[in-house]
Amino acid sequence: MTELARRTGAVNLGQGVPELPSPPGLLEEVAGAVRAGSNQYPPAAGFPALREAVAGHQRRRYGLEYRPQDEVLVTTGATEALASALLALCDPGDEVIAFDPVYDAYPAGARFAGARLVPVPLAEDGDGFVLDADALRAAVTPRTRVLLLNTPHNPTGKVFTEAELAVVAGLCVEHGLTVVTDEVYEHLVYDEGVHRPLAALPGMRERTLVISSAGKTFNVTGWKVGWVCGPAPLVAAVAAAKQFLTYASGTPYQEALARALGGVEAWAAELRGTLRRNRDLLSEGLSRAGLRPLRAEAGYFLQADVRAWGYTDGVRFCRELPLRAGVVAIPTSAFQLYPDAPSHFVRFSFCKREESVLAAVEKLLKAA
Repeated sequence: MTELARRTGAVNLGQGVPELPSPPGLLEEVAGAVRAGSNQYPPAAGFPALREAVAGHQRRRYGLEYRPQDEVLVTTGATEALASALLALCDPGDEVIAFDPVYDAYPAGARFAGARLVPVPLAEDGDGFVLDADALRAAVTPRTRVLLLNTPHNPTGKVFTEAELAVVAGLCVEHGLTVVTDEVYEHLVYDEGVHRPLAALPGMRERTLVISSAGKTFNVTGWKVGWVCGPAPLVAAVAAAKQFLTYASGTPYQEALARALGGVEAWAAELRGTLRRNRDLLSEGLSRAGLRPLRAEAGYFLQADVRAWGYTDGVRFCRELPLRAGVVAIPTSAFQLYPDAPSHFVRFSFCKREESVLAAVEKLLKAA
């Protein structure tokens, strides 16, 4: 879809690539690290200062205690962390549960490990999505090894509630499941919402690998610096897989982020304000154009129902939208594995400059 945007000159609200600036001080820190010669391999587990900063962040923000020396691992982005975790935890024939729609790296990571991803559909409820506890329970089999939880959720923008997390935690304890959580949008929760890590619930720290990254939080998606926190035996297993994927990467970025993570709250509050305004502009514009938006509680994306424009197939809508309106979106079906999933939703991104969002809204209104 990004290539289609380039060919047609359309406003690209498809791929979640931020157009927003990064913290100037962070960029200066990276430049200084490069000039100072920090351009060779970092330690395989990541710079100690960054591991300490990640542990401090988890302690301050969530009350979760992790030892930097053996319970925190720096990775080449959250995607490598996810792939390494699934390679470490799964054997051929195992099953991995994830909530549908699913980020496309999840089924790919399961296949790398010889496992099968089992999608559990989120239920549409008014203008948002909720956990279907019965569907989750029905998905567990004797082959289930891992539950992969993405909250805040891509592509729906859902934040799992405390009650929903309690249901997930209870089921994981009951069936002895290991949990991998993808929390890369942890700082981008809007309105009165609160992100709660599953690992903070009773009985969950010892069975949960928590994954996050710097890319979304600091608008540096190209730096590919992520991390894994969890009990030492699980982290060691992930490190054993990661060792033969990238070994290590991002030396100057790790150095700079180690110093930036302690001050993330002030930066993230400013970024949330910008993204919330963009979300509201886009949501209002979609409504005026007749494309019913769903609630986005977090992240970069809005879901929209395209049936009012005469489409029942989001793929067709997205292929024709650049020519009809000069805007690019992504069909939600690209993230759906569940056989009976609805096909009339598409995903618009709002991690863009305000001018891009306003231009897209203007074009959609003209085409409505």
